[in-house]
Amino acid sequence: MKNWTSSESKKTVEQTPSAKVHGRRGEHLHNYHDCYQEEQLIYNHLLHLVQMESPDQMIERFRALFIERANYPEPEIVPILDKITASKTATEDFKFFLNRCCHILINRWYIQPQLHYAIIDLIKLFDTPLSRLPGNSFRLREIRRLRELLRIFTESFQYIILQRFIQLVSPTHKLNAGTYKQPLVNLISRYPYLYEHCLISEDSTFEQQETVRSFQVQVQKKFEIDLSRYVTYKVRSVDISQKYSPFEVHRILQPVNNPTLLSDPDLYSTLKHFIGKSEGNSTYQEKAQQFLKYSSQTTKFHDFKDDLYDYLISSVDGQYGKCLFNQRLYNHLQNTLPDANDLIPKDFLLVRTCCQLLNFLVVNSQASPQHSTFLDLISNQGSLPTIGLLLKVVLICRKVKPYLEKRFAILFNHYETATTDGIDWLVGTLEQLNIAMSIHFGDIDLSFFKQFC
Repeated sequence: MKNWTSSESKKTVEQTPSAKVHGRRGEHLHNYHDCYQEEQLIYNHLLHLVQMESPDQMIERFRALFIERANYPEPEIVPILDKITASKTATEDFKFFLNRCCHILINRWYIQPQLHYAIIDLIKLFDTPLSRLPGNSFRLREIRRLRELLRIFTESFQYIILQRFIQLVSPTHKLNAGTYKQPLVNLISRYPYLYEHCLISEDSTFEQQETVRSFQVQVQKKFEIDLSRYVTYKVRSVDISQKYSPFEVHRILQPVNNPTLLSDPDLYSTLKHFIGKSEGNSTYQEKAQQFLKYSSQTTKFHDFKDDLYDYLISSVDGQYGKCLFNQRLYNHLQNTLPDANDLIPKDFLLVRTCCQLLNFLVVNSQASPQHSTFLDLISNQGSLPTIGLLLKVVLICRKVKPYLEKRFAILFNHYETATTDGIDWLVGTLEQLNIAMSIHFGDIDLSFFKQFC
């Protein structure tokens, strides 16, 4: 069995699974609240200006209107803003309004990579020190009210999502998760499968959703291309190194950087695990197809759950499973929808069963992000078979793929302020899941790698 690393080094020294986030709060759900018309006036004002003025001009406008409330070029807009901030519902609604104002500019700038700097500058406006309040201004009450609403905004989930946008449009660098001490949130741009769950909220407009999904497609495609190029480079390096010296290999092949945060040996093991026959004499995909064919003959949901248990435990380390996990998994399945035990296992039962399985195996909810089972699995049998276990669930019910992504988004949110050196297990898992998702659900073709499996 060839291993590119050893060969070369020897030569060279709580949503439903299919749900999409189509929140309309940003459009604004309360169309009949007191300041709906005033909000629309400012939205239209910004929509017009962002097409006419440079990003730097728009950022200064934004600062003058929403941060300082002073010296705005069109003074007639300021009283409109004052009416919005004075509204009885402003404490609750202003964060949604301001978030949409931000995204009107972001949606315009994101399509031009050379303007991504402006997105960062816009979001950082909320971190800049405010000027001293004027001592004799007859608008002092309005300025104080605006600042109080800005404080509420910067403590909101909408602002957290904006902060994540900075990581999405910042230049990315090669990082070593084992030595770099940085917040996990800095890595969010690496994991497109998290975007819809970490960058879209219930108040996101259709335009905001499309912006995020466009980013998602671009990043996923780039990762797949980079991974394919890197694997091709490593495979060719192994072949050429049989005939040429390390110096000549370097001259013949232009080096390609590893696009993951995994070491070469770990990347090799990950690819081998998800491309090769890790399930006995079968790949994960083949094993899933075998299960679906066999279970299609099952007439009772109770029997289907028994078959599902047998299908899953082949991905669990034998010694670890015998200790406690297998019994817990079996009990979980037996307690899943017991009233349906005598029913024919239709599609809706499969979806609900798989969703509850992912809750059990990964994490239940954002409100209760308890994930001791997941940690126990990784600690006792490693991340690859653990991801493989989750993959087996998704391969027999592809409708729950967004639900699995949501589970990992919950974990990401839970740990996003932690430094990567303290959660290297999670960083490695996110990287390996990215590869597994790309292989089984992306457009990448690594069939040529099978000769190494």
